[in-house]
Amino acid sequence: MNVAVIIPSYNASASLPALLKRTVPIVSKEQIIVVNDGSKDETAAIALQYGVTVLSHDKNYGKGAALKTGFKYVLAHQFDASVTMDADLQHEPEMIPSFINKYAEGKFDVVIGSRVFNTATMPVHRFLSNTITSALVRLRTGASIPDSQSGFRLLSRKVLELVELESTGFEAETELLIKAAVSGCSFTSVPIKTIYSGEKSNMTHLHTTIQFIRVLLKRY
Repeated sequence: MNVAVIIPSYNASASLPALLKRTVPIVSKEQIIVVNDGSKDETAAIALQYGVTVLSHDKNYGKGAALKTGFKYVLAHQFDASVTMDADLQHEPEMIPSFINKYAEGKFDVVIGSRVFNTATMPVHRFLSNTITSALVRLRTGASIPDSQSGFRLLSRKVLELVELESTGFEAETELLIKAAVSGCSFTSVPIKTIYSGEKSNMTHLHTTIQFIRVLLKRY
């Protein structure tokens, strides 16, 4: 099975070397696509050192725009599916085979990495943000989506052919789920670890929250 790994990256030079070093043994270099979203650091140069495919934006357009660029590349090549993962080491590349196996098991269109939340160590605002937004997305779609804000996902080629993203920010991940559900795509999930490095949740930002609500309420 030919599965691409898309890594949207913005100023990720600190974490990217470790991520690529762990990812290259799992999938071939030809399958790894780093989308450099207008980084001002050495993100692109580091990715090139590892021999992976690098697609660069002339400026920072947002995660949704980076995903769109990655999806366009996947559709232009003969990939069966794509795995999206963040560049900041929140996602363990060692879990990629679990996504592929789950996809092959039932030919699901979307496999979501569902985080196992430890409420004793997880910031309250993050737990509430993820719980509320996921519940709203389930209500909106009627689909079994345990963790709508997880960016660690496998998307079949069918999803990329059916769904055209309009959003350019973080809300694009929610838009994708809604449009995939509207298109009749099937969903499942695999458990993944919750890994934080002290970064702040973008869902706490007013603009991101407003954009999420806009996408949630929009008729597709």
